[in-house]
Amino acid sequence: MSEENKRVVLDYVDAFNRGDLEDVCRTFAEDALIYGALGWGGLEKVRPVWRDLIDCFALNLQVEAMIVEGDTVAVRYVERGRSVGSFRGGYVTGKSYELVAMEWFVVRGGKIQNRWGARDTATMFWQMGLPIP
Repeated sequence: MSEENKRVVLDYVDAFNRGDLEDVCRTFAEDALIYGALGWGGLEKVRPVWRDLIDCFALNLQVEAMIVEGDTVAVRYVERGRSVGSFRGGYVTGKSYELVAMEWFVVRGGKIQNRWGARDTATMFWQMGLPIP
């Protein structure tokens, strides 16, 4: 089971890195709850946030460490990206960012049921020369 749960999370990471929002969402259960730096809720609530992150920041997640125990998967990333689109009406700087991000998942039945994300959003925006949302 642990290897299957690891694979689900790696599929999520791969979909994010490809900018494929539909594949990102397919890794989640229909009633999943997602908690992050910019809000929380079900897929319908976080989908627009993820679309903005993908379109505006060309982000890439590099897995640095992963721990799997039963239905729980914890991941530490180096997250890199660049200001390439207007985020919530802001301007585009073309500047890059790099930071450590962490996510904690509960995977059941081959789908992500819960996800908690932590990243230093203030540092991310500061590195790109953008106002903090």
